[in-house]
Amino acid sequence: MNVGFISLGCSKNLIDTEVTVGLFKDHHYVIVNDPAKADIIVVNTCGFIDSAKEEAINTILEMAEYKKKRCRYLIAMGCLVQRYYDDLKKSLPEVDLFIKLENYDKLWQSIEDMIKMNVQIQPKNKSNLKISEITQLPMLEQQEYMERVVTTGQNYAYLKIGEGCSNFCTYCAIPYIRGKFISRTIEDILEEAKMLASKGIKELIVIAQDTTKYGIDIYGESKLVELLQELSKIDGIEWIRFLYSYPEGITDELINLVATNNKIAKYFDIPIQHISDDILKKMNRRTNKKDIENLLEKIRVQIPDVVLRTSLIVGFPGETENNFNELLEFVKKAEFDKLGAFMYSKEEGTPAAKMENQIHGNTKKSRYNKLMKLQQEISNQNLQKRVGNTCFVLVENMSFDRKYYIGRTMQDAPDIDGVVFIKNYTEKDLMNTFVKCKLVEVCNDYDFIATLIEKYM
Repeated sequence: MNVGFISLGCSKNLIDTEVTVGLFKDHHYVIVNDPAKADIIVVNTCGFIDSAKEEAINTILEMAEYKKKRCRYLIAMGCLVQRYYDDLKKSLPEVDLFIKLENYDKLWQSIEDMIKMNVQIQPKNKSNLKISEITQLPMLEQQEYMERVVTTGQNYAYLKIGEGCSNFCTYCAIPYIRGKFISRTIEDILEEAKMLASKGIKELIVIAQDTTKYGIDIYGESKLVELLQELSKIDGIEWIRFLYSYPEGITDELINLVATNNKIAKYFDIPIQHISDDILKKMNRRTNKKDIENLLEKIRVQIPDVVLRTSLIVGFPGETENNFNELLEFVKKAEFDKLGAFMYSKEEGTPAAKMENQIHGNTKKSRYNKLMKLQQEISNQNLQKRVGNTCFVLVENMSFDRKYYIGRTMQDAPDIDGVVFIKNYTEKDLMNTFVKCKLVEVCNDYDFIATLIEKYM
């Protein structure tokens, strides 16, 4: 049978999808991109915030329409299923099989049982989902390395080093969905990394909910530095970046490694979420304004060409106009190269959902717009400073009119950061190679136009 996949949410979810694709492929199913050609459709859901939950439910219902034609089985998995399993089973009879995160080790057995039972349920036109509050943490176990089908192209792949989160920020449902932080062993991670390198992957993107917590649960101390050192020794891997490093976990040793190891991107993704000490305390963050400012200064002194990315939340319960203005002033001063912002989402089961002084939606939207307008100006100024510089670019695509190759610098993470458009006036095939370029112009607010200097490797 033909199988189609839809993966929603974060890169950690994408890896779970890739493992599932690998399972179907190993069992000789045919993977298709068009749901109209699929006998089985698998939707890997996100259940992190309201907009993600709405997208997941709408996607499931949209895919259920294909059961009126060719599709025989509809499977839902992922965070939404983990979070609302019982409610979904009652409210979405269109789905033939729900798979919770804690049952991923039995995933294939569940699929085979479903097919043997030949379960087929006709879709309804509408489903009314009623959700209930989570009352206890899931008991998940860390899955060992499994073969997966990389869906992100020939050049880069995500490498998940841990599951869950133990930080318990008051706004976040991740610990209630995926449990406490559980690290994979260094040996297991290296085995997967070597497999990826053997398939031609050039860049590893190391991810976890908080990468700085890696190893504490099984080794008694953070082992992120040691892990990154070992990954950098793998032949074929040219670039390594790690994402989602919480400020309190960024050590002098880690900063020094980024400064001195040429394979590791001079790129820190530091989700600080706010800068007001009052709001940080309500969020149950383990840092404060002074520590954050000192950390950013230290990183920039030791790594002058570093790229700093952060994420922020506006409209957290009790955020006053003064708190928000403090955040704006900090962003002006910090001049982050990359910044993503979110309007606070009231998530059932989290402490923040029960806090007083919830902020009105219109106020959240207004603050979000002000913050992003400011960051757009800062980002443009930072990019203009780089015009005239030379850099190495990993070429990954080509424009529709074939006038430009499209690639990324080591300072740009895929999907979330900008790209480089390289004028195509060469007969050489540059696809999936590293090239040396000169940045000549900023375009589209976040991207560059560049000219080719030479093909590097």
